[in-house]
Amino acid sequence: MMLKGKKVLWLMSVWIVSAMYGGFASADDLEPSAPSGQTIRATKELQPAWSKKIKKASKRFQIVLDGEGVLDKETELVWEKSPDTEARTWIDAVYYAYTKSVGGRKGWRLPTVEELASLVDPTQNGPALPSDHPFTNVQSGYYWSSTSYVNDISLAWDVSFYYDDVSFYDKTYNSYVWCVRGGHGYDAP
Repeated sequence: MMLKGKKVLWLMSVWIVSAMYGGFASADDLEPSAPSGQTIRATKELQPAWSKKIKKASKRFQIVLDGEGVLDKETELVWEKSPDTEARTWIDAVYYAYTKSVGGRKGWRLPTVEELASLVDPTQNGPALPSDHPFTNVQSGYYWSSTSYVNDISLAWDVSFYYDDVSFYDKTYNSYVWCVRGGHGYDAP
C-alpha cells in the first residue's frame, strides 16, 4: 500500500509540473520563445552560414548603423565601415576596440583571425577586398586579430589587406585595427 501511495504522489507531482510548464517536450522539440505577438525562426536559420558565398559585394554587404557600419551577410558580422587609420600595438588595439563607439553603439572588439580573413578576396590587392565593397579608409597593410599565436602568446595573428597574407607578429608591433560586432569572437591571452 505504501508503494502505491508513493507512485500516486510521484504521478501527481509529474502532472503538476507538467501543467505548470506546458507539458513534456524532447530537446528536438524545443525552440526559443518569443515575446507575445512575435515569431522566431528555427534555430538553424539564426546560425550564420559560413559555407555561404555571396559573389556580388552589393548583395553581400549592407550599410547599417546610420551609415557607419557594414553587415556582412556571409558571416552575419557587423564591421566598421571606416576603420581607423592609426596603427597600434596589440594591447592598445584591444583597448581601443573595447572602448569604441560606432553608429551610437558600443560592444566592438577585435575580430578573430578567421573572421578578419573572411573579408579577404585573394583575387584583389591594395586592398584585398571584394570589388565594389562599401568600406572606406582600409589601409593596404596588416590588421590585428584577437587571436594569439598558440606557440608564443607574445605574438598575435594579423591579416594583410595589401594582399591575402595571414601571419603573426610580436604584439608590441604596430598594426591597424578593424573593429567588429556580433559573432562569438575569442580573445586569447
